[in-house]
Amino acid sequence: MSDENIDSYVVPGFLANGIHCGIKEDGRKDLALIFSEKPARAAAVFTTNRFKAAPVLLDMERIKRGQAQAILTNSGNANAANGPAGYNDALAMSRALSSKLDIRDDLVLVASTGVIGRRLPVQKIEAGMADLVAGLNADGIPTAEEAMMTTDKFPKMACRRGVCGSKEITVCGIAKGAGMIEPHMATLLTYVLTDAEVEGGTLSRVFRLAVDKTFNAVSVDGCMSTNDTAVILANGRAGNAVIKGRSRDLTRFRNLLMEVLADLSQAVVRDGEGTTKVIEIVVEEAKSIGDAKKVAYAIANSNLVKTAFFGGDPNWGRIIQAAGATGIPLPVDSVGIYFEGIPVFLNGQGVYGQEQTVAEVMKKTSIRLNVKLGMGGKMFRLHASDLSFEYVEINAHYTT
Repeated sequence: MSDENIDSYVVPGFLANGIHCGIKEDGRKDLALIFSEKPARAAAVFTTNRFKAAPVLLDMERIKRGQAQAILTNSGNANAANGPAGYNDALAMSRALSSKLDIRDDLVLVASTGVIGRRLPVQKIEAGMADLVAGLNADGIPTAEEAMMTTDKFPKMACRRGVCGSKEITVCGIAKGAGMIEPHMATLLTYVLTDAEVEGGTLSRVFRLAVDKTFNAVSVDGCMSTNDTAVILANGRAGNAVIKGRSRDLTRFRNLLMEVLADLSQAVVRDGEGTTKVIEIVVEEAKSIGDAKKVAYAIANSNLVKTAFFGGDPNWGRIIQAAGATGIPLPVDSVGIYFEGIPVFLNGQGVYGQEQTVAEVMKKTSIRLNVKLGMGGKMFRLHASDLSFEYVEINAHYTT
């Protein structure tokens, strides 16, 4: 049982705020805070990029305690590739907040997003801390989301409410990300807040599973960020019996979480820099899930495929080229390619006669591509975006 309330992003026991502290020169909000009124159970997943940003390195150590109370985020500067100075800046950012909130410093998680390789303007962050904390309020989640955004065209928020035992629980998530999206864990910055009481090990396991099935199944440009961070905080304010192990309540909580993360991950694809079309790639009849995933990502990340979708060109040749280059021994005569259920490639050759219908399909802003490998019973579903002129324009001048 769940229902979405898009008019309210209030989670009992959580406060939030977002302000402009001067990192962004155009006056947009650039400093966000999420605060739990009491320490919350916490779990997280991070980028697997070898060049991890300083806040990621700090959070990876702190999350081992399984507890956190605040998430402080700046946008406009990634604090990545700054050496030891960058790590010290992340620490300074954290200490400025913990001092103002009067909480233990190791209960603060920090995150940054923006341009890589520039020193974090810590003094501006410190100067804005008083206003940031003073403005904390129960309705502040949308404001915090706004302060996280960089090239995002719209905010990404999702909320579900349901019942565990006799208690209503809320699961609410926010995310930012529009480019550099193929994280193999999350997407740039994603925070999930819940008032449910969840056992620590269970929270970590269910969060990783939900992330794997949502944010690990999207791609915008095939590029993995140095800063990807996904965090869940559970403060137990709902007063439900502790969710753990295998139980009906765990199933309900997991379903709420999956719905929230699915909404957020697909919103990231829709907002992909310059995106005009969202492509749902379903690879079926694979020998293993790993094979299906490999083929799906090969297709999703092919610039030839992405530009064909942008141009409305049903060029199945680019799709079989991408799939065939994976190294998987595909049975060529058994592979099938379908656009919205219409076959365009079967038995090792093209299928013709429905060109006009396929052309109409390619005009849609959301298109389903099915690839049947004819090797087994496993499948993988991935949401991806096309590649437009606007994407090139945005990223050609990102630092200038």
